[in-house]
Amino acid sequence: MLKLAVMVSGGGTNLQAIIDRIADGTIRDTKIEAVISNNKNAFALERAEKAGIPAVAISPKDYATRDEFNEALLAKLAEIGPDLIVLAGCLVVIPEKMVDAYPNRIINIHPALIPSFCGTGFYGLKVHEEVLKEPIQVLSSCRKLLKFIRATPRKNFSCALWSRPSGRSCRKLSP
Repeated sequence: MLKLAVMVSGGGTNLQAIIDRIADGTIRDTKIEAVISNNKNAFALERAEKAGIPAVAISPKDYATRDEFNEALLAKLAEIGPDLIVLAGCLVVIPEKMVDAYPNRIINIHPALIPSFCGTGFYGLKVHEEVLKEPIQVLSSCRKLLKFIRATPRKNFSCALWSRPSGRSCRKLSP
């Protein structure tokens, strides 16, 4: 069984999607061991508790230094013992010590939106609203994705994988 620690900062829609996919069997042999938020008021903590998942807030504001916060975060993760850490809308800077402690075991579910859609004010649905304002091409298959990448001049572009209500996924690229 794959043990997850999910790190969040806000409403937790991505967390809820993971919870739902585990519940309906789409994601198998996986358990969310804990949800950690840097924001004590994150609705994601309520979502976790409603699903019976231990939830904890570890906020940098509660520590005198960033190093103290990082140590508390690492201690909590060590206690949980995750196989994989999922950054599901986590807005805190991940400490280098954490990356070193969990090599190849941290995944950010929004990585393709950075650096094009990040910075002050870019969190939650605001990120996706801004993405949708941009000229984006929707690709319905891996074959079309590869064709697009091969045909696109090598310049910065954003690539995102979204799940539609139908359960099918689509890839979106922005040159």
